[in-house]
Amino acid sequence: MNATLSAAVLGRQTLTRKIAMVLAGSLFVAAAAQVSVPMYPVPMTLQTLAVLLVGLAYGARLGAATLLAYLAEGAMGLPVFANGGNGAAFFGPTAGFLVGFVGMAWLAGLVSDRGIRGVVPVALACIAISALLYVPGVAWAMGADALFGLDASKWGADSFASIWAYYMSPFLIGDAVKAVIAALVVAGAWAVVGARRA
Repeated sequence: MNATLSAAVLGRQTLTRKIAMVLAGSLFVAAAAQVSVPMYPVPMTLQTLAVLLVGLAYGARLGAATLLAYLAEGAMGLPVFANGGNGAAFFGPTAGFLVGFVGMAWLAGLVSDRGIRGVVPVALACIAISALLYVPGVAWAMGADALFGLDASKWGADSFASIWAYYMSPFLIGDAVKAVIAALVVAGAWAVVGARRA
C-alpha cells in the first residue's frame, strides 16, 4: 500500500518525476498565495491550505523540498509570495511564516507517511500543525528588530497585545477551516483512488 497520495496516483517516483512534482507543487503554493484578503500587516491567503495539501499529498521529505523550492523562487525575485511579493518579504513581517511553511509541509507529510487518512484525525493534525506555524511567525515579528535591526514596530509587533491582534486572532478560524478542507480534499482523493482500484 502506498503511503502517500502522490505515490498512489503516480506510481514509482523517479528523480525526474520528483523534480516535476516539486515544481508543480511550488507553483500551486504560489498561485494560492495570490488568492489574498488584504489585511495589515499579514494578508490572509490560501497559502496555508496549499502547503497542507502539498505535505499531505507528497509526504514529509518531498513536501519540505517543495516549500524550500518555493522559498528559493521568491529569493530569486520571482513574484510567488502573497500579492506578487518576492525575496523582499524575507525582511518584512511575514518572513517567519514563510520559513515556517517548510516545517508545516514536513509535519503534514509525516501524517501522510504514517498512513493516517481519516478525515477527523487528519483535520485535527492539520489544526495542530497550523497552530505551530505561529511559533516562527510570531518569533520573527517580535525578534526581527533585536536580531537584525529592523523596525518591527511599524509592523504592529511592539507588544504581545498587538501580535495577538494583528498576527494571530484574525487567522485562527480561517486556519481551522483550511485544515478541515485539506483533510476533506485528501480523504476524497483517497476515496477516488480506492474506487479506481476496486
